[in-house]
Amino acid sequence: MESEISENISFSDVALEDLPQVVAEIYDFGKKYRIWLFKAEMGGGKTTFISHLCDFLKVEDHVSSPTFGLVNVYMSSKVGEIYHFDFYRIKNEQEAFEIGVEDYFYSNKLCLIEWPEMIPSFITDQFLLIEINLSTSQNKRNFKISKHG
Repeated sequence: MESEISENISFSDVALEDLPQVVAEIYDFGKKYRIWLFKAEMGGGKTTFISHLCDFLKVEDHVSSPTFGLVNVYMSSKVGEIYHFDFYRIKNEQEAFEIGVEDYFYSNKLCLIEWPEMIPSFITDQFLLIEINLSTSQNKRNFKISKHG
C-alpha cells in the first residue's frame, strides 16, 4: 500500500448532518479511482461514510458492514455494481484470495475496502485513501483523502 500521493484534500470537524455534502465533494475528487481504502479505528465511521456514499450513488440496497461475509454487492443507478469489503476478521490474506478478491479489484467496478491493512499484497497501485479520525469536537470526524498512483 505504499505508493506516491499525487493529490490530497481534507475536511475537519464534520458533523453527521454535514456528511452528505462532504461525501459529494470526496466523490467528485476521487471518482476516477475504482479502489477506495478506508482507514479508521473500530467505530470510527467507515461504514457510516460508505452508507452515505451509497446514498449519493443512488444505491437502493441496504448498506451494512460485510464483516462476516467479507463482501456485499450493491447496485447503483449511477455507477453500476459496487463491492463493499470488510477484512477486519480475516486471519490471513489466503482468506481474501479464496473469495476471489483479485477478480473484484480488477473488475473496474467501484470497490470500497474497510481494513485494507489486513490484505496489503492485494492492494493495487492506484487507489483513493480515505482516513477518518475523531475530531476534538464531540461526535465529529476529520477526513483526509489522498490519491495514490
